[in-house]
Amino acid sequence: MLKDQDRIFKNLYNDQGSDLKSAIKRGDWSSTKELCEKGRDWIINEIKSSELRGRGGAGFPTGLKWSFAPKEVGSRPHYLVINADESEPGTCKDRDILRFEPHKLLEGCMISSYAINANKCYIYIRGEYFREGQNLQKAIDEAYKNNLLGKKACGMDWELDVYIHYGAGAYICGEETALLESIEGKKGQPRLKPPFPALIGLYGCPTIINNVETISVVPTILRKGAKWFASLGRPKNTGTKIYCISGNVNNPCNVEEEMGIPLKELIETHAGGVVGGWENLKAVIPGGSSMPLLPKKICDTIKMDFDSLVAEKSGLGTAGIVVINNDQDIIKCFARIARFYKHESCGQCTPCREGSGWMWRMLERMAKGEASRDEVNMLMDVTKQIEGHTICAFGEGSAWPVQGLLRHFKKEIEKRNNFNPMVSRNRKIPYLVDQHLLEKKNA
Repeated sequence: MLKDQDRIFKNLYNDQGSDLKSAIKRGDWSSTKELCEKGRDWIINEIKSSELRGRGGAGFPTGLKWSFAPKEVGSRPHYLVINADESEPGTCKDRDILRFEPHKLLEGCMISSYAINANKCYIYIRGEYFREGQNLQKAIDEAYKNNLLGKKACGMDWELDVYIHYGAGAYICGEETALLESIEGKKGQPRLKPPFPALIGLYGCPTIINNVETISVVPTILRKGAKWFASLGRPKNTGTKIYCISGNVNNPCNVEEEMGIPLKELIETHAGGVVGGWENLKAVIPGGSSMPLLPKKICDTIKMDFDSLVAEKSGLGTAGIVVINNDQDIIKCFARIARFYKHESCGQCTPCREGSGWMWRMLERMAKGEASRDEVNMLMDVTKQIEGHTICAFGEGSAWPVQGLLRHFKKEIEKRNNFNPMVSRNRKIPYLVDQHLLEKKNA
């Protein structure tokens, strides 16, 4: 369990106030100038040594990402963009940082911008986070008033301007290149990569894009040292993490804990346990709805970090833990998730645009007990046709939850649909494209 002195977010529950005066009492904005004066190379190397990985879902090494930005500013300015879109179901960690720890984020913006030679920083907030945006704007105004941002920021010969950009509630804009398109005033659709944003990003300029939590922990890492951060968790899975626990638990909450904490300890200690007791647990989605679920037998021992979850064919993602107990209809739950991804697909890639609809329709029939045996196998085929065949990772995000359901609860689907081999081949499916595929497969 994480010790209090190792906590980075000391106001996660708004016990001490989010204003500048309260933030300074907690240690924010202390020695910011001295940290920057140690040099850009020192800052980037320290973040590399800490082994900090992105907290937005992908888990890419932060220091390595920063090192991709050009060392010198040429004819094009550099930009820092903060991804506060946070549209992943089951995730609300960034929301609490914006509400209760905005100055931690702003100080992180200041240091990170200095490290990559960026004089402009855009914070992209999802439209539904309107009050959170108001609170952040208030913190920005305080920082400008106290010369922490703007010209001669923190008393240095350095200028940084921070702007808030509101999105319109599109899940796809959480993808970094779609986010850039949205800031530029275009439809939020992912770009082809390469070129990568570090070289050609916002307005065609070098751009580094990081999650709110990632940037917020940077000042504390530099103050306490990379060795301190790396001593928490385990190699390549270091530091602390804000876990969001929701679903069938007695006390849904956000909690900062050490990376690698056992999932069972996390739920039992902080979330008041599963409704109906641990034995009533059916499955857990460990990293937001786009990650494959884990059944109870795995949840008994699994540790919450990137590599442990990948080993079990899932992922940490945003650490949005959704607990599902035996009182729930697991097939109906995943039909609902599939409907969400069908609705949120930007439609740019055919496998995702069409496949997400097929998955939803098939899962709806499976939930009602109206599916054929062929469809169960075809559903896995559809997920494989989507996975790896799209411009961005949204395709995988829509396919992986369905793959997890089939991997661990296929028998439950078969039992509900009570397959009859004679009926299976002749049953008419009320969607022509699916019927056509079945007839082609059975020919």
